[in-house]
Amino acid sequence: MNLQRPNANDATRSVNRSASVVPSSGLCSRCVDGCKGNCEIFKAAFRGRELIYPGPFGDITAGGDKNYPVDYSHLNIQGYAVGAQGLPAGTPADPDHARFPLVNTETEYGWDKKVKMTMPAFTGALGSTEIARKNWEHFAVGAAISGVTIVCGENVCGIDPALELNSGKKVSKAPDMDRRIEAYRKYHTGYGEILIQMNVEDTNLGVAEYIIEKHKIETIELKWGQGAKCIGGEIKVGSLERALELQKRGYIVTPDPSDPITQASFKDGAIKEFERHSRLGFVTEESFMKEVARLRGLGFKRITLKTGAYSLKELAMAIKYCSKAKIDLLTIDGASGGTGMSPWRMMEEWGVPSLYLHSAAYEYASILAAQGERVPDLAFAGGFSSEDGLFKALALGAPYIKAVCMGRAFMIPGMVGKNIAQWLKDGNLPKTVSDYGSSPEEIFVNYEKVKDIVGAAEIGKIPLGAVGIYSYADKLKVGLQQLMAGARCFNLSIISRKDIMSLTEECAKVTGIPYLMNCYRDEALKILKG
Repeated sequence: MNLQRPNANDATRSVNRSASVVPSSGLCSRCVDGCKGNCEIFKAAFRGRELIYPGPFGDITAGGDKNYPVDYSHLNIQGYAVGAQGLPAGTPADPDHARFPLVNTETEYGWDKKVKMTMPAFTGALGSTEIARKNWEHFAVGAAISGVTIVCGENVCGIDPALELNSGKKVSKAPDMDRRIEAYRKYHTGYGEILIQMNVEDTNLGVAEYIIEKHKIETIELKWGQGAKCIGGEIKVGSLERALELQKRGYIVTPDPSDPITQASFKDGAIKEFERHSRLGFVTEESFMKEVARLRGLGFKRITLKTGAYSLKELAMAIKYCSKAKIDLLTIDGASGGTGMSPWRMMEEWGVPSLYLHSAAYEYASILAAQGERVPDLAFAGGFSSEDGLFKALALGAPYIKAVCMGRAFMIPGMVGKNIAQWLKDGNLPKTVSDYGSSPEEIFVNYEKVKDIVGAAEIGKIPLGAVGIYSYADKLKVGLQQLMAGARCFNLSIISRKDIMSLTEECAKVTGIPYLMNCYRDEALKILKG
């Protein structure tokens, strides 16, 4: 494992003074009285709890960088020199016809009423974080024109400054939620969907009732957790009035904005922002089944569940309960995760890492299947960003996994496209971009493709972040097609666990995927001895 330095990281904008660091603590081996910083402990001495979180909040995404003993890089993809499975009916399996552009990357999920996507990837829960709010049009339109699902995350209604509640303290007007749904639907191509996530606070506010009555949303997602943290969702707010408003709505707000001492500290300028937390959920089979029945009674066609990097007991609960409740998609998010606002040390040190969690998910799904029970469609999440990761996840979880949920990886091209638009406006393109041209048509390789999708009259209204996401999704799709063709899998349903190999014995023990020197060994010996 790489040396860990828990008292210095770019995420918390801290650094060790000394090049010699104690591995177990991250402290400089020689801590000098009079040091001017800037390790985490140094900053915490005067900024305290602010050092829990990456920053600056609202302008960054963050992901844990702990190097686990085994991860997806310890798997490699198999390649074959013969065969072509999953080709369109009637297509000969020969060099003239088995070409990689013929690989079908379409997938679908759902118990009965299926949702199709152009590729096996979708966006993570983009909820109440500032990053999601201010970039939503880029993310939503990009997902819509790419033909993939977008998850509108938790607490969107609850933090809306323009939220209106009726006499029963339920949502009667939520302009930000309306904006988010309409942005995706305007450019929806028939593939993918927008689904809304709901936590304890959203349930209390009546978000489910609002989105189905006003917008006829078909899918709602329950949330047990995520790979980045084991507590409720968080954001930060920079005004005392806003903090008091959110506290009044029932949120946990810290430090307590109603405390006179806190108010005095805010007036002094020592406290510059407040944290808004959601409450912890408590899961039982009875309450889960009751809530699923309630949501179906409201008219939702599909119900999905997002769970996080909890213990293997909670993983088993999720898979078993989802099977019994006929849940349409179960997303299993491994550590360390992270998209917006999660405690940094929690991202680094909490939870079951992705490869371990996903390997256990396959094992538990197989146990259910062997008992004659139907396994819900699965999606894996937690640190994916490229086409090889898609292939490995699909193979590791085959045949149960239908897609991969990606957080930061889908957000980044949206922000890049947005910034290119601003740089163009300011006449300040960096060389990394200007090398390719000085207009959107020249810079974005898929600009004309997007124009063809939305039409000439609409292309000028499309945010360039959406074009960025489409370009990234296209890269994923074509790259996946090439890897699948090399593995002679011309349809996603053909990918199996035999198409990956473990590079170490430890990886083989964790995943159940054979060590590479044992893969196809029997077949190889038969050829040699034949």
